[in-house]
Amino acid sequence: MLPVPLVIGVAFAYLLLLFAVAYWGDRRARQGRSVIGNAWVYALSMAVYCTAWTYFGSVGRAASSGVWFLPIYLGPMLAMILAWMVVRKMIRIARTYRITSIADFIASRYGKSRLLAGLVTLITVVGIVPYIALQLKAIASGYAVMTSPLGEAASAPVSWWRDSTLYVALALAGFTMVFGARHLDSTERHEGMVAAIAFESVVKLLAFLAVGLFVVFGLYQGLGDLFNRAQGDAAIHRLLQFDQGKPFAYAQWTGQTLLAMLSVLFLPRQFQVMVVENVREQHLRRAVWVFPLYLLLINLFVLPIAIGGLMHFGPGRMDPETFVLSLPLSAGWHGLALVAFVGGLSAATGMVIVEAIAVSTMVCNDLVMPLLLRGRALGSGASGDLTGLLLLIRRLAILAVLLMGYLYFHLAGEAYALVSIGLISFAAVAQFAPAMLGGMYWKGGTRRGALAGLLLGFLLWAYTLMLPSLAKSGWLADGFLQHGLFGWTWLRPEAFLGLAGLDNLTHSLFWSLLVNVGAYVGVSLWRAPSAAETSQALLFVDVFRRTEAAHPVFWQGRAQVGALQALMARFMGPARAQQLVDSFAAESGMVLTPQMPAHPRLVQFAETQLAGAIGSASARVMVASVAEEEALELDDVMRILDEASQLRSYSRALEEKSLSLERATTELREANQKLQSLDHLKDDFMSSVTHELRTPLTSIRALSELMRDDDDMDLPQRQQFLGIIVAEAERLSRLVNQVLDMAKIEAGHAEWTVDDVDLREVAGQAAGSMAEMYRERAVVLELRLDADNAVVRADADRLTQVVLNLLSNALKYAPRDGGRVELALRRDGGDAVVEVQDNGPGIPADQQATVFEKFRQVAGDAHYRPGGTGLGLPISRQIVEHFGGRMWLRSVPGQGACFGFALPAARPGERQDNNDGDQ
Repeated sequence: MLPVPLVIGVAFAYLLLLFAVAYWGDRRARQGRSVIGNAWVYALSMAVYCTAWTYFGSVGRAASSGVWFLPIYLGPMLAMILAWMVVRKMIRIARTYRITSIADFIASRYGKSRLLAGLVTLITVVGIVPYIALQLKAIASGYAVMTSPLGEAASAPVSWWRDSTLYVALALAGFTMVFGARHLDSTERHEGMVAAIAFESVVKLLAFLAVGLFVVFGLYQGLGDLFNRAQGDAAIHRLLQFDQGKPFAYAQWTGQTLLAMLSVLFLPRQFQVMVVENVREQHLRRAVWVFPLYLLLINLFVLPIAIGGLMHFGPGRMDPETFVLSLPLSAGWHGLALVAFVGGLSAATGMVIVEAIAVSTMVCNDLVMPLLLRGRALGSGASGDLTGLLLLIRRLAILAVLLMGYLYFHLAGEAYALVSIGLISFAAVAQFAPAMLGGMYWKGGTRRGALAGLLLGFLLWAYTLMLPSLAKSGWLADGFLQHGLFGWTWLRPEAFLGLAGLDNLTHSLFWSLLVNVGAYVGVSLWRAPSAAETSQALLFVDVFRRTEAAHPVFWQGRAQVGALQALMARFMGPARAQQLVDSFAAESGMVLTPQMPAHPRLVQFAETQLAGAIGSASARVMVASVAEEEALELDDVMRILDEASQLRSYSRALEEKSLSLERATTELREANQKLQSLDHLKDDFMSSVTHELRTPLTSIRALSELMRDDDDMDLPQRQQFLGIIVAEAERLSRLVNQVLDMAKIEAGHAEWTVDDVDLREVAGQAAGSMAEMYRERAVVLELRLDADNAVVRADADRLTQVVLNLLSNALKYAPRDGGRVELALRRDGGDAVVEVQDNGPGIPADQQATVFEKFRQVAGDAHYRPGGTGLGLPISRQIVEHFGGRMWLRSVPGQGACFGFALPAARPGERQDNNDGDQ
């Protein structure tokens, strides 16, 4: 037992913390740094599914039914993993048509019917308000456990004005008004509220896990010890079995799993966080696995806590739904008990806040607004800014929803209906499934079919589930449970039409959904949809096929720009209306004046914007009040659709032509760049070749003129000049041969003589040829020819040319003092590898990628002039690659360069004694 001021203080301190988190989220949004733009926040906000029913009720259910608490969480896991495409389509439809609630979604799909929106809202209120009462009951029960001696009955109910639960409800109403009804447009994100819900999801998960770890490792010696002790008690051991000593109820398991799958998709609070508050569709990819993982984690210790509590307290001595609080209290862990209480408070308040926003939006838009707009003060003939009044109505609706929840809790007390209200509410929400799913995937669904299905399904739900629960709680006479309505036994609500053998929840779900689906399909097939229903069906079912450019506008008539702007100003404010008109004009390329006729697309735009503020059904009525509309027939719908299809085809053709033109432009640009590059290479080649030609020609001409003009030149001098002339002529010949050789190789006209070639001999011959030049430059040439078997299939002369080129390049870059070059031969697996390493200045990193390009020369410093034409390395690489090898460069500036190549070594069976001849 803890002091009352401490528990109340902690509870309200936590609520103040929620205010702080929400305020922080809103402030970051105003600064342009959205919190809910994060996929993790989106996924965590979906955990609002886990309410006090999860936190407290699951443990209670596990204590009485064992593993049968699982279907309520297996369903959402399967729904997110298997039906995420349905959620994605819901998000796309809601964002495109500014849909704000489940009621608005269904009403908009079936011709923007106000009657249908009102029916969905009434079903929601009847099904959800008791569920809100359940959350308030959980808070009250938790408070009673924390402030009363363990095992003692709770104190008698106090007067309502002294009930702390009432003030918790009022505090939650205030929070929801401040952060959930700050602006009229419900499609705008509630940044602070979503941030607070994500924060609460973390709090309740950590708190529940902390209690679970305490039970498993604090009260017991781990899971093994806990379950071993459970084996000794037959009643507790039975909880661990699926059949629990009787035939497994497959229908019940399937029914509860299906119910949970539908609930996670169509609960108003799940629609709010999953669809309305979604910022980007891509966030769904993370939520698909994070949300099921969250459900797994928060249910990890449900069974251990339930079993541990039953063994710790004994059967019947403590309410199992309070084990999360009573177990830490009984062990003296008061701090953990407070943490667990805050976790339960978090689970309850999160659901209440989001549900209040969702339900109040539906009540305001689909119940209150249609009534107000019929009056003369707010109807079509009225004027003035109504945003303040509408915000007040929405805030009062939030307060009314929470007060109705508290009233239900206060009157019901510990009634049977309140204990089971979680699953009963789920069954009510499941009635939306046929109209929602059919509306998204079947164009034949009609307003009459949806109305018939929802109404009959709701009536069957009330008769077979809600009324029996009220009768069992003592609120109604229970005679009809045994004898049926009017004494007709075939009308018994829990054995309807003689169907027996099912639990009451599965029985009700079967009949209500069967009648719902049957009426929806049957009535829809009986009468063809109207033009308005057909147009909306096309927009919903084919939402992924519609583009902004080819989006059909199912409206015809006359309206003025000024009238539409004035209408938007009434419900959204003058500044916002002007901003919307300006943005539409900018995007469409139009110049709009108040007196000019409005384009049909502007009319649709105005109606869509209004739908986000007052609902699609009310927006349809208000737009019709300021425009002279012409009724659409089915032929008009098909004509508009055909025009939109043609426009889409033209748009696609134009896009394809644009892409083709873009590709052609890109190809031309690349070709031009390649031509420019080739032109630069040509200039470099011409510069290099002319320079190399000019140098020997200049020497030859100068020395020849000297010998011609000086008849008395000494014979030794003349012989020296003649030797230089011969050397320069040979240099010219080599240059010309290199150019011609490169051209032949690239053109595929080179001659190759393939034979068995021993690379040791090739390397040795090349080293011998270069030995004198190395001695003249005082550069040491070291040979490390370690490979014993280095025979390859290649052209010996060509490979000698490659090695000579590498040795020549290394000599050019070797330093004059202490120059050193190493020629190495080794085996690397199936390859024979030749490498030439020098200790020169190395090659800069920005030039290493170009050394094998034609006509490229690496620039050395003043002491190491490269010379040559820049064709040696490209020719060498072409030769090596021709024989299936590869060539590379490794260099660290300042530490020399290493050029190498590898060729496949010939296997003994591949060698041939005779020459293969020319290829």
